[in-house]
Amino acid sequence: MVLFWPIQQELDCISNSGQILGKIKFDGDKEEYRFYPNNESLALSGAEQTMINERISGLESGKYIIPMQDDD
Repeated sequence: MVLFWPIQQELDCISNSGQILGKIKFDGDKEEYRFYPNNESLALSGAEQTMINERISGLESGKYIIPMQDDD
């Protein structure tokens, strides 16, 4: 299982054990959401990768949103 936690305009991806796997961010240059691993040597389990891919797909389709933070 992966927990998705909004921070600013990103989603932290957190494993069952509480380890931050990385972040999902919007890449404005490519107009797409991308997963940025917290550690390049980190190996995701198949279930973790599937959940991250599903979340990215849902963000792109509008099924999910990343709440925007109003600093005012």
